Amino acid sequence: MTREEKSIAIEDLTAQLAGVNVVYLADISGLNAETTSNLRRACFKAGIKLEVVKNTLLEKAMEASESNFGELSTVLKGNTSILIAETANGPAKIIKEFRKKSDKPLLKGAYINEEIYIGDNLLDTLASLKSKEEVIGEIIGLLQSPAQRVISALKNQFKDEEGAE
Repeated sequence: MTREEKSIAIEDLTAQLAGVNVVYLADISGLNAETTSNLRRACFKAGIKLEVVKNTLLEKAMEASESNFGELSTVLKGNTSILIAETANGPAKIIKEFRKKSDKPLLKGAYINEEIYIGDNLLDTLASLKSKEEVIGEIIGLLQSPAQRVISALKNQFKDEEGAE
């Protein structure tokens, strides 16, 4: 790879990292072609971008990025794939699903909403994170619950008063 090609690759990676809040780094080495294809397909269906990257180029892109990836660059050893997503738990759920049949992909680390997570031992924690939509849904449900009880009580009161006449 020429110096110009490296520079272009770093610019592309930096552009991909710009404005994203969810970035996972994983090791998918050792997966056969069929499993890798299935992983890519699952990521595509979930709206997750999966790309195998060169560690040195990704490290330079992280340094050039406006986001602070902190110690995430310390896991850039060996085979590295980057997963970029909208939902915080999406990549973790896919990795967990694939781990039911294989010991890979291995989670190296993640950057989620300016928080850094390092290590495969955090996979369950990341998979259990709630998406923004799930949290909003729960809040709306909690807010509606008391209002529904008041309406129900008023309806019952109204029925009782009608029955008394």
